[in-house]
Amino acid sequence: MSKPKTFAELGVIEPIIEALEKVGITEPFPIQALAIPIAISGTDLIGQARTGTGKTLAFGISLLQRITVPGEEGHADGPPQALVMCPTRELALQVTRDINDASTVRQARVLTVYGGVGYEPQLDMLKDGVDVVVGTPGRLLDLVHRRSLDLSKIKVLVLDEADEMLDLGFLPDVEALVAKTPKSRQTLLFSATMPAPIVALARSQLNQPVNVRAETRDSQLTVPETDQYVYQAHDLDKPEMLGKILQADGRGRTMIFTRTKRSAQRISDELRDRGFKATAIHGDLSQAVREKALKRFREGRADVLVATDVAARGIDIDDVTHVINYECPDNELTYVHRIGRTGRAGAKGVAVTFVDWADVTRWHLINKALDLGIPEPPETYSTSPHLYTDLGIPEGVKGWLKEPPPREPKPKDDRGGRDRGRDRRGKDHGKDEPAEPRKPRERKKRERKRTRNGEPVVRNDLQD
Repeated sequence: MSKPKTFAELGVIEPIIEALEKVGITEPFPIQALAIPIAISGTDLIGQARTGTGKTLAFGISLLQRITVPGEEGHADGPPQALVMCPTRELALQVTRDINDASTVRQARVLTVYGGVGYEPQLDMLKDGVDVVVGTPGRLLDLVHRRSLDLSKIKVLVLDEADEMLDLGFLPDVEALVAKTPKSRQTLLFSATMPAPIVALARSQLNQPVNVRAETRDSQLTVPETDQYVYQAHDLDKPEMLGKILQADGRGRTMIFTRTKRSAQRISDELRDRGFKATAIHGDLSQAVREKALKRFREGRADVLVATDVAARGIDIDDVTHVINYECPDNELTYVHRIGRTGRAGAKGVAVTFVDWADVTRWHLINKALDLGIPEPPETYSTSPHLYTDLGIPEGVKGWLKEPPPREPKPKDDRGGRDRGRDRRGKDHGKDEPAEPRKPRERKKRERKRTRNGEPVVRNDLQD
């Protein structure tokens, strides 16, 4: 039996095919060819495929075909018919965008629900009626408790990045939301990584699910089109290395991942000081600022995005040529999702990982789990010849486009301590000029008066 080559052969209805053609999607990816016919039939499904291979449209097309929209026979305004749960706000917005692309002809009403923004627009849309709700568990559960979101009519429930959604952090909220949906619902789980314990937990929530995998079991989780480089680097030399990598031949949009929010902001600020168009996304920023930063990156007004793992899952941005792990990821799953932001949809990509001396053991575990064949990262500095040849960096470049401002040293005396010419009030007199001596405080002479029954006592009375 030959593989289906068109969406029509998969059973996708014409309005959805027409909408996909408008955005330039004409042929299904392997995960879509395998998952869509099963999902359209109403069967529960666990789908696994590499990052960037079209998992979002695999479940998006399926749920759009299983619901009714305004103007169709049997449609009734009321509660939503499909629910998609995502671990991050950025991924929820991405999923909404893809579903809207596939429903431009059929005009399904899609609402994105997430925290960090006001309730009023979301409440107003729920009152007007929606067909598909995409959101994060926290805000979804909050709206359910407010009785503003009714999940009693859900036909299709989707957990995107299911391994993250069924982790201990999200599991209580996810279970509470699932309990509000009908038992007759269809449940779809999709992710690039699906550890065995998560699969076992997922099966307990599904009804005789079909497990669909777009690759063979012995294939690597990482995308073959992505060239991976790992360097053992010193923390003080990383900014210079970063600046040179950003000037490599063919470098397009670049994503840099860090472990902490503070590191993301610091690196973004330093890159801007060096002349690069960089912006940052992390949890300390408001949702409005995060959306503006992502919009600048999509539109090309910034070509470097420094982010924590809030942007590591599901974010699909065209022409991301390089992904840089500024620190070694915590585990192999984080590594897979981070470098999956490049090399998407068959495009070429470059992934660079910096490993500190303290993280060498952690890298050994990642390398062994993913069978990458890079057990010992080479010790690398910003002047190492192999850094230039590996990444196509032109000879003689500096780590900046404009010279970063020099850091002002703290004033010190000859002994290396605090400047002795600075008095306690912070006034600087210079090293050779002694500090002015402090003038003693003048005290007013107090006149003492004696009284008796409130009347002043004169000296003659005291003598008597």
